[in-house]
Amino acid sequence: PNGPFTRPHPALWRCVLGLSILYVLLLQFLIHQDYETIRSVIVWIDPKMENYTIDAEKEYGQDCWDITFDRLYSHLDWFAFGHYWGWGMKALVIRHYGILWSISIMWELTEMIFGHLLPNFYECWWDNMVLDVLICNGMGIFTGMQVCKFLEMREYKWESIKNINTASGKFKRAVLQFTPESWTHVRWLDPNSSYMRIIAIIQFMILWQMAELNTFFIKHIFPMPAEHPICVARILISGLISAPTIRQYYTYITDPLCKRVGTQLWVFIMIILSELILVIKFGLDLFSHTQISKMIIWFCLNIIVSTVGVIVSVEIYKYRHRSSSSKQSRSAEPPQEEEGDEDEVMTRFLNSAAESQEEEPRRRKVKLAS
Repeated sequence: PNGPFTRPHPALWRCVLGLSILYVLLLQFLIHQDYETIRSVIVWIDPKMENYTIDAEKEYGQDCWDITFDRLYSHLDWFAFGHYWGWGMKALVIRHYGILWSISIMWELTEMIFGHLLPNFYECWWDNMVLDVLICNGMGIFTGMQVCKFLEMREYKWESIKNINTASGKFKRAVLQFTPESWTHVRWLDPNSSYMRIIAIIQFMILWQMAELNTFFIKHIFPMPAEHPICVARILISGLISAPTIRQYYTYITDPLCKRVGTQLWVFIMIILSELILVIKFGLDLFSHTQISKMIIWFCLNIIVSTVGVIVSVEIYKYRHRSSSSKQSRSAEPPQEEEGDEDEVMTRFLNSAAESQEEEPRRRKVKLAS
C-alpha cells in the first residue's frame, strides 16, 4: 500500500515499507538463533569485533566537579554531533516543541534510571542537563523546527519537467523532486481534545523510549561501538521508517475520519517488540540485575513527564490564542481620538463653524445679484 508521503516518489516509501518488513523477518530469524551464532555473524562481517569489549568505551561520569575548558571541549565528540543531528531529524518528523522537549528530558531521566544496567549511561549532571538537553538537543530541536517553519511558509510550485526548456531548470526541478510536495502544519495537542489524546501521547513517548533503549541494549549485549556500521545502519533504517510511522500515528489520533492505524505503524511496533524480545532473550544475565523499583519509577516518570508536557503545551497554546484574538479585536475597532487631542479637535470644530458663518452672507449677496 501507499504510504502518507509522495515525494520523491510513492515507490520509494513502498520500498521503505518493504525494508521494514525484511528487518522484522531478520529480527525473528535472530530470535531463534543462539548467542554464539549471532556473534560469529558479527565477527564474520567485521573481524575487529572478535576482541572488542564494552569496557573499552569512553566513561563520562567520573570526577563530575572537575570542570575545565579542556574537559568540556573533549565532550564535544561524535556523540555530541549525533545528539544535535538526531534531534534535528526528530523535530522534522514530530514538529512540536512540547513533545520534543518532553522526550528530550525524559530520555536523560531514562539514562539515569538505567545506569545500573548500562554503565556508559552514567554522566555528570552538567553533561546531562547542560551539554545534552540545553545545548545539543536544544539546538537540534530549534534547527529542525525552523526548517519546518520555513517549509510551512514556502510556496510550492510544481511544474512538469517537460515544460522546462533550459538544462539548469530541468536540473533544479529534478533536485526539487526530493523536497516535500507540501508541508502540513501539525497540531498534536488540541485544547478541546479529550483525555484520549493525552493517553496517545503517553503511548507515543513510552514506545519512543523503548526504541531508543533497544539501540543501546543491542550494542551492549552484542558488543559493538556506537559508530560501528551495523549500529549506524540500524539507526538510519529506524529513522527512515519512523517518518511515515509518526505521520500515520498523528493522523490516527487527530483525524476523526481515520478509523484504523496504517500498515507502516503496525510494522514499526513489531520492530520495537521484536528487538525487545531479542534483547531480553540474550540479556537475561544483564537483566537479572534489574532493580524493579527503578523500573516502576521509570514508568511513572514517563506518565508524569508526558502529562506535564501536554498540560504546559496546551496552556501555552491557549495563552497565544488569547493574545492573537485580543490583537485582532483591537485592530477591528475604529480608531479613537486620544485624550490629549481633545482641545485640538474642538478648535478645528469652532474654526470650521466660523468659516461656514462667514461664507453664508457671501452666498446670499451672490444670490440677490443673480
